[in-house]
Amino acid sequence: MKEFVSGEECLVLTRDEVRAFDAWAINELRIPGVVLMENAGRSCAELIRDELAGVERPKVCILCGTGNNGGDGYVIARHLLNSGFMVTVVICGERNKVKGDAKTNLDVLDRLSHRVVQLHVEGDDVAEQINRLASDADMVVDGLFGTGLSGRVKGGYAALIEAINGLGRPVLAVDIPSGLDCDTGQVLGVAVKAAYTVTFAALKKGFTAPGAAAYTGRIYVAGIGAEPGKN
Repeated sequence: MKEFVSGEECLVLTRDEVRAFDAWAINELRIPGVVLMENAGRSCAELIRDELAGVERPKVCILCGTGNNGGDGYVIARHLLNSGFMVTVVICGERNKVKGDAKTNLDVLDRLSHRVVQLHVEGDDVAEQINRLASDADMVVDGLFGTGLSGRVKGGYAALIEAINGLGRPVLAVDIPSGLDCDTGQVLGVAVKAAYTVTFAALKKGFTAPGAAAYTGRIYVAGIGAEPGKN
């Protein structure tokens, strides 16, 4: 995993190119999606361990959406639990919407008997819930939305992101800060302001846009077991 330094040469992918790369890795190389997810989540966990190395009994709150970005979050949780971290895992959305590789990793947490909290995003008390769950965390993980997000963030999810930003805790974004457009770097109504972003395989085009750095924080590019441009 390598930290991206502004101005240096780096491979950059658009949203469609990210999807094509994932499809190539899974369908042509036959790397199971769950393996790619494992590699992605492990890279995030490694950075968290490094950043919190000086903290005794570190606490991390991992906020997971219902898609594969949330699946990365469950992998992160398992690796941190194995390292002795205190970990709060929160599903932000309906649990029955978690499918495929993400559900595989959620099921592993269940078999480890680790409690997973359900956050009701459309409730009136989203900010109160987030404060209760994450206000004492040494780091918060944003695993809400991935690079596929293109529409404006509305309703409970907008309130959720605002609550995350209001915590005053360092945030690590998984692949991309939730609410930031992958291609343009524009804020889709509201976006997570991360201290760190661990992005996978390549820099995302939107990260190079003016103002995007205020949301991405320090960017790290992590390999996931296949390299773009090798097909």
